[in-house]
Amino acid sequence: MFSWLFDRPCPKQPDPRRDAEPLAPMPAPAPDRPNFGHAAGIPTGHFRFIAIDVETACSDAASICQIGIACVQPDDGIETFSMLVNPRMRFDPFNIRLHGISPDHVADAPCFNEAIGMLTPILNPHALVQHSNFDRQAVTAACRSCGMEVPDWRWTDSVTIARRAWPELKGNGGHGLANLKKRLKLDFHHHDAGEDARAAAMVVLHAERQLGLPFEDLLKPQPRKTVAAKMTLEGDPAGALAGSVVVFTGALQMSRTEAAMLAAQVGMCVRAGVTKQTTHLVVGNQDLTVLAGHDKSSKHRKAEEMREAGHPIQIIGESAFRALVAEENSISRRTAGQTIG
Repeated sequence: MFSWLFDRPCPKQPDPRRDAEPLAPMPAPAPDRPNFGHAAGIPTGHFRFIAIDVETACSDAASICQIGIACVQPDDGIETFSMLVNPRMRFDPFNIRLHGISPDHVADAPCFNEAIGMLTPILNPHALVQHSNFDRQAVTAACRSCGMEVPDWRWTDSVTIARRAWPELKGNGGHGLANLKKRLKLDFHHHDAGEDARAAAMVVLHAERQLGLPFEDLLKPQPRKTVAAKMTLEGDPAGALAGSVVVFTGALQMSRTEAAMLAAQVGMCVRAGVTKQTTHLVVGNQDLTVLAGHDKSSKHRKAEEMREAGHPIQIIGESAFRALVAEENSISRRTAGQTIG
């Protein structure tokens, strides 16, 4: 009698899996960061000097998220160490793209005051090299943010050392790590603190060889050079570069007289000013206080204008000038030897 009741179709029940709000995807774990061959523990011992670099999480200088050091041994070998730091601050997308460090990477890392406590025993007794003043500023800001006393470390800047060793790079790419990597053929991975510290150490080692000075002498202030008197000199007509006319501007490592004599020996005539006859301009360090607001001398600016107008003038630094003279002298000696033979 009640068969009609049981024969009625059951109403469809909503499927909770279909109608529920979709679950947010689980965030992917932070990828492992490359080690770049850094030491597993903080180096110990006495070193010639230590280079240091930091990476930051955001635009706040106190937001240090990685510290790297490069310890230069007595034989110039370099031992690097890097550690992540939890800055307890936000991470900006720009910074993450730059160095690849995200909040997940530092979640279990020590905070800044803990990290500095671990590094202080090795850093305190050594001279520290930074490339630009940013690293010192960041350490100072992070110390103040943590309520710590700023350590009284002995800082020096490898940018200043690079400017002394390669003054010709001013206005030609500059003395940042990216340009020095290209010019000096340095092999490192930019924006890893340990690798950038190693790069700063390599810049100093290259500068020692370039200038023939040990690290301790590179730290001494340079004596202020007086403006050289104008001079002219005729070149050896039998020299390999006879017919060339060279002009010097800025302060050279060698004396202006020595530079003029070297030029004349290979046949170059030395003149005081840039003219249409000038074939080479050798650029030394410039004293910005005498350039009337410019970053290049009037000779340098005039030579660039002439070159842009099609005049075949070469603008070179002192190191390139030395190499040019040495090469021409070498060719002349070989030629003379073949003639005698």
